[in-house]
Amino acid sequence: MKLSHALSVLIIAWLTVIGHTQAVTLEVKTGNSTCIKAELSASFSITYNTSTSTKTAKFFLPDSSMVDASSSSCGTDSSSPWLVVVFGPGHALGLGFSTNGSLYSVANLTLQYNLSDTLIFPDAGSSDVVTVVSSSVGIWATMNTTYRCESPSNFSVGGGASVTFSGMRLEAYMPQNDLSATESVCTADQAITTAPPTTAAPTTTPVAPPSPPGTPERGTYSVNNINGSVCLLARMGLQLNVSYFSLSQNKTVTELVNLSPNETSVSGSCEPSSASLVLTQEQVTTLSLTFTLNSTSNRYHLSGITLLANWSDMTAPFWASNTSLDYLRSTLGRSYMCNAEQTLAVVPTFSLNTFRVQVQPFEVTTNQFATAEECQIDQTQMLIPIIVGAALAGLVLIVLIAYLIGRKRSHAGYQTI
Repeated sequence: MKLSHALSVLIIAWLTVIGHTQAVTLEVKTGNSTCIKAELSASFSITYNTSTSTKTAKFFLPDSSMVDASSSSCGTDSSSPWLVVVFGPGHALGLGFSTNGSLYSVANLTLQYNLSDTLIFPDAGSSDVVTVVSSSVGIWATMNTTYRCESPSNFSVGGGASVTFSGMRLEAYMPQNDLSATESVCTADQAITTAPPTTAAPTTTPVAPPSPPGTPERGTYSVNNINGSVCLLARMGLQLNVSYFSLSQNKTVTELVNLSPNETSVSGSCEPSSASLVLTQEQVTTLSLTFTLNSTSNRYHLSGITLLANWSDMTAPFWASNTSLDYLRSTLGRSYMCNAEQTLAVVPTFSLNTFRVQVQPFEVTTNQFATAEECQIDQTQMLIPIIVGAALAGLVLIVLIAYLIGRKRSHAGYQTI
């Protein structure tokens, strides 16, 4: 009997894995019209507690997954579109969308998993249904185009859980019932597939690369809670360092672009353990910064940076995201400050240069920065002049002592007549 049960579980698990090798197709409709359509494969990695230790469950989105019609929606004037997929006993994956008129994005990625599912979570220490959420995951596309990303894209959703999408073709706010033939290709795919055009070289004079923009202007940005109080404060200069294929120069170029505070709109959100600052410049550049709080150590850090750029000289919208960063570390109840220029590496094709940064994403009171913790670079730069000064003072003292000793000896060599 035990052998039969174990064999049946093994067969189910084997069939499940076999069934996960193909992408699933998901649609959200209103009447006969499709507003969201996705073709994708997804895998999950979840760390959970047992009675004695921790384990990591790895499983796939099955072919039998279905759109939850009661939770999915095409959206209204007061609510956002949602694609919610249910599978297995109590598991669900949700994608919430937003748009600024020219671009649409996955604004929220939600994962619900049921620890009482012993096939996926053997020896789980509880039978809870857990829900984890991540905002600004970095899936962006131009309106009326299909977001395409064949490369695996991993997104952390907190609580030791992550989702990896691959073979993804997705469109929201659809004007027709099928995916658009025009595609917005993710950066990972561009790095693989983008190659210089094979057509004849243009006869026009090559466009000179833009001159360096200089030091960016320092802007002050804030995010408010629902009650209107400031929950995140930031004052800094920001410069984007982006590599992309240039249409005018017919090659891959690296461009420095400053964010101008006067041309930038601010949005974001504040949660107990995470906060985000979203900066949008002229509707063609969107930079998202995500901060995470470790409630155990009472320390926070910049954990995620996402950039979407749709510049006129690009072959396709540029997207880059990294949600596993560890920058701008400070203590809860204090602000982070760094006057020195820093380069925050995000992905090989994108880094963020920061200038004169002061930021506080948690526990902002009276709309003012709390006492600042200075970065190591500033402390080192302050320490160097002190060390040099002390060394010079010591050298002067040694020379003076040597002079006095030499003078005393020279006097001792003469006799008074």
